[in-house]
Amino acid sequence: MSTSPFVKRISLWSGPRNISTALMYAFAQRKDTKVYDEPLYGYYLSHSPAKAYHPGAEEVIQTMENDGGKVVEMMLQNTEKPVLFFKNMTHHLLDLDRSFMKGLVNIILTRDPVEMLPSFAEVIDAPSMDDVGYKMHIDLLGNLEAMGLPVIVINSKSILENPEHQLKKLCEAIEIPFDKNMLQWETGPRPEDGCWAKYWYGNIHRSTGFMPYKPKTVPFPEKLKPLLNECLPYYRQLMEKAL
Repeated sequence: MSTSPFVKRISLWSGPRNISTALMYAFAQRKDTKVYDEPLYGYYLSHSPAKAYHPGAEEVIQTMENDGGKVVEMMLQNTEKPVLFFKNMTHHLLDLDRSFMKGLVNIILTRDPVEMLPSFAEVIDAPSMDDVGYKMHIDLLGNLEAMGLPVIVINSKSILENPEHQLKKLCEAIEIPFDKNMLQWETGPRPEDGCWAKYWYGNIHRSTGFMPYKPKTVPFPEKLKPLLNECLPYYRQLMEKAL
């Protein structure tokens, strides 16, 4: 599958609750960019036990392409805009052949699991490592390095603390010009939102830009501590590579 050399294809490989939707909204403000919301979600749910507990799973499966190979082909062949931004979840890859990533600019977005896990557990009760993506991020990092591909790692906290500075660094790493319009957007949903937005996107729909970083003040839930202890080594390993 050849790709057009004139199109910059960006794939954000995120875990859930990592401000990935805010980043998608930021890129959507660029006139040169078209964004895609989790194009592999239908493939993931139709090939995973997660369909039993993800809200709105049946609607996702019925309305999206469930063939992962066809989704990958769309990502590599699409020429709609000079910049294409695919917001993806790392765990949606499942067993896809990852060689297609040679045609993409690959960004790994992470977040401190101390902050991410309680937020995720508000929607998905009793999450597992397979749901939250930290180990898969390290596996993906290894895949990309083994293929000799550059990888950009970014921590969501750094964006919230200084959106303009970090987005400039991110655009520089991607090799596209920074656009100040990325810093703000109108409230409400976007046409690119997946049908799952009603379960997950309440905060972003009320926002007009990146929300200022605020540390969590509520105690960390006891029931999530075993998963936290599993996630932390992977997160720390990823942070060694962060932009």
